Amino acid sequence: MSNYYQRSSYSSNSDNVAEQVGQPLMQIQPPADIGNVPRAVHSLLSSTKRLQEVLRLWSTEKATESDVSDLYVQIGHEFNATITAFSQHRIDLTDILEIPNELRTVLEQCLSEDPSPEVLTAFMPDLRKVIFKLLRGLQSRQEQWQAVTRRFDGSRSSLDLP
Repeated sequence: MSNYYQRSSYSSNSDNVAEQVGQPLMQIQPPADIGNVPRAVHSLLSSTKRLQEVLRLWSTEKATESDVSDLYVQIGHEFNATITAFSQHRIDLTDILEIPNELRTVLEQCLSEDPSPEVLTAFMPDLRKVIFKLLRGLQSRQEQWQAVTRRFDGSRSSLDLP
């Protein structure tokens, strides 16, 4: 795959993939509440989980490169929404700003191969490292987020991260 955003030469079965992973691949809409950190984080983490499932489907030729690419673009939008939500509360996430680029690199390498479970197995450790780095970056802000929540509305809230 020479250009990650390039569409696959074979037809996409995105509707079928959406049914298999339980959600439409593209639901990019501006967030109703730009500073809603829990919603932004939940959407981002849900999409990273779906990415792993779509890659599994790709490895068995039940999803296309386009399906993976569409989900990567969605993750990028959700990542930006998450960064924006945190920044609305003056919580800095600059240490994880490279996550989308790292994710793209892993996906490009994986998708440059012919689909197979063996290829997916070879690239999953690198994908999981990127996702784990994202999780750790978000978890490290949990205490800051709780302080902001207590300060603004007096209630305790968390990101509910694992």
